[in-house]
Amino acid sequence: MKLRSIFFSFLFLFFVTVNPAFSSHTSKTTYDYLKTFSEVLDIVQKNYVETPEAKELIYGAIRGMLGALDPHSSFLTPDEFKELQIETKGKFGGVGIEITIKDGWISVVSPIEDTPAYKAGIKPGDKIIKINGKSTKNMTLMKAVKLIRGKKGTKVTLTIWREGFTESKDFEIVRDIISIKSVKTKILEPGYGYVRLTSFQENTTSDLQKALLEMEKGKPSLKGIILDLRNNPGGLLEQAVRVSDEFLDKGKIVSVKGRTKEQYMEFKAHKNKHPHSYPMVVLVNEGTASAAEIVAGALQDNHRALIIGKPTFGKGSVQTVLPLKDGSALRLTTALYYTPKDRCIQAKGIVPDLTLADIKVSQPEKKPPHFLREKDLERHLKALEEMKIEEGKKPKDFLINIGLQVLKKWEAFTQLQY
Repeated sequence: MKLRSIFFSFLFLFFVTVNPAFSSHTSKTTYDYLKTFSEVLDIVQKNYVETPEAKELIYGAIRGMLGALDPHSSFLTPDEFKELQIETKGKFGGVGIEITIKDGWISVVSPIEDTPAYKAGIKPGDKIIKINGKSTKNMTLMKAVKLIRGKKGTKVTLTIWREGFTESKDFEIVRDIISIKSVKTKILEPGYGYVRLTSFQENTTSDLQKALLEMEKGKPSLKGIILDLRNNPGGLLEQAVRVSDEFLDKGKIVSVKGRTKEQYMEFKAHKNKHPHSYPMVVLVNEGTASAAEIVAGALQDNHRALIIGKPTFGKGSVQTVLPLKDGSALRLTTALYYTPKDRCIQAKGIVPDLTLADIKVSQPEKKPPHFLREKDLERHLKALEEMKIEEGKKPKDFLINIGLQVLKKWEAFTQLQY
């Protein structure tokens, strides 16, 4: 089946045309409400203290309509739509953060590794209460994105409120070109590889294929790999399906279900020309979202990998970007996706096979940062049913060490789990 271009996080999109199945049948009640809207519009235009622009009034009304649905549906003006398209290429001027809206404020889901925001100390769960002194209360995501973005070398001040702060703190960050490399790899030890996916962009699968072939050429041959999806905010559905397919030779990957039969899609794995038959461990946490959850769910349900970490973000909804004639667009939640075992993880997330609670830590842990989850967002839909590795040295990351030990004792571990 031809892959339809679906939008999974506000960072990434493909274009789709409006399907007749998406259009609703307008009832008499709807017409009654439209009469009220028309009446209000007429009163405002005739009586407001200043002469209002019709476009701003209409755009504002559309924003309100989409904002009443769920946290991921929104209206994009022509300028905002253009800004959004820039990011699908994985290169733009900014500070490098994934943001969402919580309690009416712009909040950080995750900083992108090795970016100005990451280096400045911005943390998951941080609440951005001001951008260059401008309050973000009830600000749209795209307006916040536009304010944060800018030319390389220019500065932006983010006023942050963080759990544990006694008062807000200003972070002055110098913008840079954010060129996101979505695939990073290392050899942890002879025979054991590490692959980190930071997002799902247009070139993620092809970059992954090259990286895997390069690692597989080494001596000794690969005995197992760790796939790190922690703090991966998602991206393109097509890439999530292709990445899953890269590690699967058969079975279902994901299905997408909307209100109508026409919106149903199912994606299955194909036999690979270059199979990767070695064991896999997948690392996840609360910042693993959307398309990244599809990969984790597909590998878990097909018993292809052992999932280790913390329950994931829980964004199981599908957003379709629908361009409009005036250059604007709707970003509309049109469906929910389901794992191969027909699990809807909306507001639930993927529960790892081995959670951190199951792992005994010999040293005291610091209080973990507060991560936003899908279930924390207002109007979230309910379900229908930083690490560095030096070559030749032990990884300092605790979970990677756990994953490595699991790979080394794979047969014993999988007999217990499956």
